[in-house]
Amino acid sequence: MDQLGTLAETFFNWESMRSAIPDLLTTGVPNTLVLAVSSAVLGTVLGLLLAVAGIARTRWLRWPARVYTDVFRGLPAAVTILLIGVGLAPQGMLIWGPDPYPLGILALSLIAAAYFGEIFRSGIQSVEAGQLEAARALGFSYAAAMRLVVVPLGVRRILPAWVNQLIALIKDSSLIYFLGLMADQRDLFRIGQDAAANTGNESALVLAGLFYLLLTVPLTHLVNVIDRRLRNGREVVEPEAATDPAPVPRRSGTCLTRTSHPSV
Repeated sequence: MDQLGTLAETFFNWESMRSAIPDLLTTGVPNTLVLAVSSAVLGTVLGLLLAVAGIARTRWLRWPARVYTDVFRGLPAAVTILLIGVGLAPQGMLIWGPDPYPLGILALSLIAAAYFGEIFRSGIQSVEAGQLEAARALGFSYAAAMRLVVVPLGVRRILPAWVNQLIALIKDSSLIYFLGLMADQRDLFRIGQDAAANTGNESALVLAGLFYLLLTVPLTHLVNVIDRRLRNGREVVEPEAATDPAPVPRRSGTCLTRTSHPSV
């Protein structure tokens, strides 16, 4: 019982959690969302360009896209963040000062672009070849057919995978603490880590993990809903049949047989 009490005190101390809640809500959640959403937007744009280059007819576009994807998918996220955040820090100081967020967002965006590019490429290539042929038969050029027909159809199919990558970005945003953050720049993980280090109790870090779950679990269920809608399509609601069909009117004493007239 003593050991259980010690574990509960170490990980679920209410006083430690309560003292960390204001910083987690007012600083940690907004900063985490800024990092994740900004990286997702920039990574989506770069990923779409990578996907188009990856399926281009010329190898001078395909090969650089393939090399980029292999490199940034193969490197650990922490290594990429340190290489960019520390290696480009002197240039960042000249442009926007000591704020580490722009370089952190750049690093996360470059990582996300490699994954988004593969997601978009698989979605575009899943579109039937007949769609492109039909667009060309209507007079579209190859570029216009890809831009107006094939790419929109492919993007629609990859929404679940895109949301999954957004979830990964929310979690990877915790690695930005490697670059050093000021008090008002801390994300959920850094606030929980600082509180745990100051108090010697891990409850604030557990609470930070619960905040991550509050952000990611709804997105996980959203992925399932989107995937189910895309697989099954919209449900068609059939009109209800009348329970008592209207009776056919009859004329009493009247014969409804058709008489034939002899031709003249």
